[in-house]
Amino acid sequence: MRHIVFIVALWLGTLGAPVAAQRVLTLEQTIDLATDSALEAFKNENLYLSGYWEYRSYRANRLPSVTLDLTPANYNRGFVSRYDSETDMDFYGLQRSYSASGALTIQQNLDILGGTFFVQSGLQYLRYMGDYASNQFSAVPVSIGYQQDLLGYNPFKWEKKIEPLKYEKVKKEFLYNTEQIAEQATSYFFALAMAQADYDLAVKNKLAADTLYAIGQRKFEITSITNDELYTLELEKVNAYNTLRSAELELKRAMFSLVTYLNLDPDTELRLTLPTRTHAYQLTAEEALLMARENNPTYLQTRQDILEAERDLDKTRRESMFQASFSASVGFNQAASNFRDAYRDPLRQDMVALSISIPILDWGVRKGKYRMAKNNLSVIEISSRQSEVAVEQSVVMAVNDFNLQQELILSAEYALELAESAYAKTMTRFIEGNTDMNTLTLASNRKDEANKNYISALENYWLSYYQIRRLTLYDFVKGLSISHEFDQELEAF
Repeated sequence: MRHIVFIVALWLGTLGAPVAAQRVLTLEQTIDLATDSALEAFKNENLYLSGYWEYRSYRANRLPSVTLDLTPANYNRGFVSRYDSETDMDFYGLQRSYSASGALTIQQNLDILGGTFFVQSGLQYLRYMGDYASNQFSAVPVSIGYQQDLLGYNPFKWEKKIEPLKYEKVKKEFLYNTEQIAEQATSYFFALAMAQADYDLAVKNKLAADTLYAIGQRKFEITSITNDELYTLELEKVNAYNTLRSAELELKRAMFSLVTYLNLDPDTELRLTLPTRTHAYQLTAEEALLMARENNPTYLQTRQDILEAERDLDKTRRESMFQASFSASVGFNQAASNFRDAYRDPLRQDMVALSISIPILDWGVRKGKYRMAKNNLSVIEISSRQSEVAVEQSVVMAVNDFNLQQELILSAEYALELAESAYAKTMTRFIEGNTDMNTLTLASNRKDEANKNYISALENYWLSYYQIRRLTLYDFVKGLSISHEFDQELEAF
């Protein structure tokens, strides 16, 4: 009876013994660490910031810009051609000159028309040195103008359609990748959880095998068991040791994988706390598809691809026609030998220009480019539809899998309860001497197997849960769009 009590104490106490310097993590804490500190999270964040600043640049380009262009010094020394009126001949003479200029321009792009409105003020200074020395200032106090292509491609109109869509796609790709990180962290979490369960079982079996072998040796000394039975106990001890070493190696691998993924100190030891499942609820494919079409970045990518192909088609179509551009400005200017007079009594300055380019013969180059752009649009439309269908199929399969996993985890929970109850009763009968060691071992193995099946069911449940979140970017537990939550956090920040 003393040996039995010793074995029971080992079996009950081994798994519950605390281990020093271990960090306890739940699944939620693991995911928080992964989405905050994992290398994939840093990469994901920088991809988002790149798209964010690209969108900010687009928005800034829609606002008036102020530019100061300066040429503070321009010195020239060389022979130039001059005309001599007395001899009616041209001759080359040495000339030295110094010039400087500056212009301040305020510019505003107009999305609707595709042109540019500008206000400009400028000053130029020119000094000739040598035999024909002179100074001259040329000032344009103010000039107002507008320029644009009359029939050409309007990039501003297409930017207005595409750039906001690109930013929305970048934002949802960030959220999509974040959910993917959560999914990957969940996989690493349960890999370690299973390795820990296997290791704990191996430790328990190793201690039990050592104890049984020690008891067997004592019984062999008093001829209570045969030599073959003692060899069997010794073999069980060796096998338990080998199993423990294998489980220990697998535990270290799983530990290293999770610690590395979370970007923690390599010496960190983790002990995981298994999660429970969320409240049971049934999803419908229609509900999930609706959220996916609204939030999944694949749909935004296909819309962007189609818009960019339509933009290229519009550009090649317009470039295949004749080109016409128009520019006009009105202002004042003056020239004088000193700075003050250059701004005195400025004269009216008007400039109007109309240019036309008509293709006559290009051997079908423009027509070929147009047909290529048109065919490219057709290909992209088909490819986009294929991508959308693939996402829809993934969503439907993920919904079916999630609903099935809820049933399987209920079954696994019930099986674990039965196995634990059966083990507890068998343990009581074993302590009372009403059953043998083999029956207790069988009950223990069934309990351990049920526990492993439960961990596996938990893993499949949570992986399917985060897969649904990733594909739809929607939290069905809270009933909120993940993208909407992200926008609220940005506004609060």
